Amino acid sequence: MAEIKLSEMRDLTRIERIGAHSHIRGLGLDSTLEARASSEGMVGQTSARRAAGVIVKMVQEGKIAGRAVLLAGQPGTGKTAIAMGMAKSLGQETPFAMLAGSELFSLEMSKTEALMQAFRKAIGVRIKEETEVIEGEVVEIQIDRPAVAGAASKTGKLTLKTTEMETVYDLGAKMIEALGKEKVQSGDVIAIDKASGKITKLGRSFSRSRDYDAMGPQTKFVQCPDGELQKRKEVVHCVTLHEIDVINSRTQGFLALFTGDTGEIRAEVREQIDTKVAEWREEGKAEIVPGVLFIDEVHMLDIECFSFLNRALENDMAPILVVATNRGITSIRGTNYKSPHGIPIDFLDRLLIISTQPYTSDDIRKILDIRCQEEDVEMSEDAKILLTKIGEDTSLRYAINLITSAALACQKRKGKIVEMEDISRVYELFYDVKRSTQYLMEYQSQYMFSEVPDEGGDEDEANAMVS
Repeated sequence: MAEIKLSEMRDLTRIERIGAHSHIRGLGLDSTLEARASSEGMVGQTSARRAAGVIVKMVQEGKIAGRAVLLAGQPGTGKTAIAMGMAKSLGQETPFAMLAGSELFSLEMSKTEALMQAFRKAIGVRIKEETEVIEGEVVEIQIDRPAVAGAASKTGKLTLKTTEMETVYDLGAKMIEALGKEKVQSGDVIAIDKASGKITKLGRSFSRSRDYDAMGPQTKFVQCPDGELQKRKEVVHCVTLHEIDVINSRTQGFLALFTGDTGEIRAEVREQIDTKVAEWREEGKAEIVPGVLFIDEVHMLDIECFSFLNRALENDMAPILVVATNRGITSIRGTNYKSPHGIPIDFLDRLLIISTQPYTSDDIRKILDIRCQEEDVEMSEDAKILLTKIGEDTSLRYAINLITSAALACQKRKGKIVEMEDISRVYELFYDVKRSTQYLMEYQSQYMFSEVPDEGGDEDEANAMVS
């Protein structure tokens, strides 16, 4: 009989992606908005982080809207990290939309439409409405299961109580299924939405805190509700203007949010929605939550996009715009004019500019320590010193990229801790920009379509590229 070999199955749910900024947890500021030396994954850039913290505070207090901030600095000085830190500090309630300047030119819609959709993704609407709920402590759940499988659907009774009353409710098959899904048991305090039948477990009653149940550290204890079981409660929904646009512009309604391709949305639809939202605001049913729109590589936008942004920022419901660039004085895309950062002067005048500085050797070392911890790589002290030196001579990004490569080289030699020899090995295998340019200048005559520099001025240009 042939032997059957079972292939090893890997649990994909346990594999977590480690991104370039997955270690960022916030801006690393204290209560007085002073930057800590190293906190929440952020290192150095104290001045830039303090400035970003002031912006975040103003956003949270609703004191800033329709403003724009520019993060300007050399490549690899933490501009995107600061933007990510701002997003984490703002929390889930504040909308945060992210966009790269180059994305606009590869979408199947006009550039201004793509920017308008990005703007409206960064504007939240907090809608308040009253709904009837049944809220109480579960006294008993009785489920009558049919004697023969499939003969009839399950039925049952649910006994709920408050401090003043107790009532028994009949249960249908759907409610029994919902109670089972939420793992509701006697002693839990629950809320049932009458309109939708949604069950929310609020916690465990204090009266059951002495029970010898198998309760973990996450168990939340709450008071038994008082008053009537059935009451009217205010419910708050948070959505973005873009989500409302999509739902109202497509025949399939909210399902359009899951199709991915939303296409262009007509101006009439947006006008009607803005009018309705304005009515809700006057009636006190809704409030606007200006969020943050972050545009990376802002120098990739052309003059048409900058003109649109100039006008869009003057809108009453504009979000806070944060843009980032690593360019110096360069041409404005779509024109022959040069300007600082490739941004028109009139738009640059609207911006609060936050400058990022190159990292010191101590900062590079701390960032490498954080990345080693994030990527679960054990590295010796000598190897970290060597990697820090490489980061100073080349770039921080190149040094960070060598961490995982060195860990794989260490595994290859069956080691457990990354040593200097592993760093040296991957340093020889993978070129940085300087060494790659030097190699290219040396052997460029052997490449196709190469433009060999002349003896005179072009030689200085080649040297500048290497340095």
